[in-house]
Amino acid sequence: MAFDVDAHEQALRREGYSIIPDFLDAAALRAVREGLAPFLGSHQGRNNFEGYRTERVYTLVARGAVFERITEDARIMAILERFLMPGFLLTASQAICIHPGETPQPIHSDDSFYPIPRPRPAISVSTIVAVDAFTAENGGTEIIPGSHDWSDATIAGSYDGFDADAQANPLLERQLKPTVMPAGACVVFLGTLLHRGGANRSAAPRLAFSNQYCEPWARTQENYFLGVPAARAASMSPRLQSLLGYNIHPPFMGHVTASHPLKTLRPDYVNAVLAGRSEDPG
Repeated sequence: MAFDVDAHEQALRREGYSIIPDFLDAAALRAVREGLAPFLGSHQGRNNFEGYRTERVYTLVARGAVFERITEDARIMAILERFLMPGFLLTASQAICIHPGETPQPIHSDDSFYPIPRPRPAISVSTIVAVDAFTAENGGTEIIPGSHDWSDATIAGSYDGFDADAQANPLLERQLKPTVMPAGACVVFLGTLLHRGGANRSAAPRLAFSNQYCEPWARTQENYFLGVPAARAASMSPRLQSLLGYNIHPPFMGHVTASHPLKTLRPDYVNAVLAGRSEDPG
C-alpha cells in the first residue's frame, strides 16, 4: 500500500501526532536489537527527566548502518518536508529503554527550549519507534492531543519545560492519552505537542528509539560535528550528511571559513586557520 503522506499531515495538523503502524518489519526490528545490544547498559539516567531507571544510547545515528537507514527513511522525510524548511537537520538521535519501576517523565514539549512565543509552528518534529510494543502499563509515550496549538497563556504554570523535578499538574495528567502501538510502529509528533514517557508498571523493560529533526536555522540538541567522527560522516549518504549539518542554509549559514562544510570531509582537507602555520602561536 502506498504511503499516504497527506493523511499523516492532516493528523499532525489536527491532533499534533500521527502513527505509522507498520514502520519497521520483523527483520528491521531484529537488526535494531542487534545493533543496540553492545551499547545498552552504558548510560543510566542522571535525573528524573532522563529517568533513573532508564537507559539511553545517544548519537544513535552513528551506531550502525540500520540506524543510518532509518534516520533518512523516505516516509519520514516526506512528512518533514510538509512542516520544516529545506535543509532541515537531525537534532537528536537516541535509544530509550525504560525499565520496570520507572516513574513518569515531567510533561514537556520537545522544542520548548527555543524561546519563541506560542502559539507558533513547531520548530522540530519528533519520531519514536517502538522496538517493544507500547502499552499503557509499560511506559509507552503519553500525549495530550491538540496541545501543539496551545498558547503560552494556556500552558502557563502547567509545566516547567525540561525541569527534571517538575511536579505533575493534575489538570494536564487527566488529559494524557497513552500511545498504544505494536512493535515496529512509529509515532510522529510536532515539537510543540505536550507529552511524556510513561511509568513502567510492567515486569519487563520497554525499548524504543527516537529521532528528532529541526529547522535548518535552529541549534541542534546533539553536536554531531563532535559526536560523529569525520571519517564516519564521510562514509554516510549525502542526505544523512546534510541532516548532520554538512550543508548550507541560504544564504551562508553553516559555512566553514567561507567554504562548504562538506569539504571538511575530504581526505586532503586542511583547516584554513592552521594552513601555512609551522607552530601554534598559543
